[in-house]
Amino acid sequence: MVISASHLSKYYQVSQKEPGMIGSLKSLFSREYETVKAVDDISFEINEGELIGFIGPNGAGKTTTLKCLSGLLYPTNGAVSVISFTPNERKSEFLRRIALVMGQKNQLWWDLPAIDTFLLNKEIYGISDEKYNIILEELSRLLEVEEILKTPVKKLSLGQRMKMELMASLIHSPKVLFLDEPTIGLDVLMQKKLREFIKEYNIRFKATIILTSHYMQDVEQLCKRVIIINFGKIIFDGQLSSLVEKYTPYKKVKVLFREYADPKKIDKLGKIDSYTYPELILSVPNKKANSTASSILKDFEVEDITIEEPQIEDVIARVYTENKK
Repeated sequence: MVISASHLSKYYQVSQKEPGMIGSLKSLFSREYETVKAVDDISFEINEGELIGFIGPNGAGKTTTLKCLSGLLYPTNGAVSVISFTPNERKSEFLRRIALVMGQKNQLWWDLPAIDTFLLNKEIYGISDEKYNIILEELSRLLEVEEILKTPVKKLSLGQRMKMELMASLIHSPKVLFLDEPTIGLDVLMQKKLREFIKEYNIRFKATIILTSHYMQDVEQLCKRVIIINFGKIIFDGQLSSLVEKYTPYKKVKVLFREYADPKKIDKLGKIDSYTYPELILSVPNKKANSTASSILKDFEVEDITIEEPQIEDVIARVYTENKK
């Protein structure tokens, strides 16, 4: 087990103020506080080499959890262990083996080439010249940035800068990687390239990765297991396929008829969502989708038929809706 959180909680005291001048004057002498439970008694375990999707709506507690796991925040309650270290002790050996990448933060010097930051990190982490050159060559090749290593950061595109941010965080070959919205603000092509890199890094270095993202394609294409958090509490921890099966037990069968079909004959096959000849959309249980499609092909004149898997965005939205505070 690489990462373990047991009854982890992180609370904040937030001051409350009445509106207007009177409220401001009152707050000078007497101030009320509200306890905000950013993370509220959560527990989970992650094994070596797992790539976990850690998802939830804004304010759910994702980033706070990652900061507790990386040692940036001290937990209010509970215990956290990452590669057998207590993160908030911030021991140098622990910091050499982890990396936290936040899509909205940067460590690169704006006026200098990214390679200057890499060299600084090389010295900070005490990496030998030989190892540094090997890692730099490999990461540059995987991210396809060999030609821009010496280009000033301010002249790079957003996608190129994000690649360089990743390289700066990975130059010491961390075994545990916390990725907080790594593809935020990037175009579709760049998102795809970064996903491919994350997957390759996970496999090649056997790194344990926790990924947060509001882009569900990131989670769907990279993660077999997901942990969903909302209002500071974990509401699901398991296989993504199990989540889809639990919250969307139906598939859509879309049919384009060649000849008109009687709705009464179709109704027995599943729930008709819409039927405007020649197009029919039918909801059927997951396990019956293939047999239903076969029956339609056998009994009706069909131009085209498709079975549509539920969209992961719809699944996650339903999870949030059914688990409101």
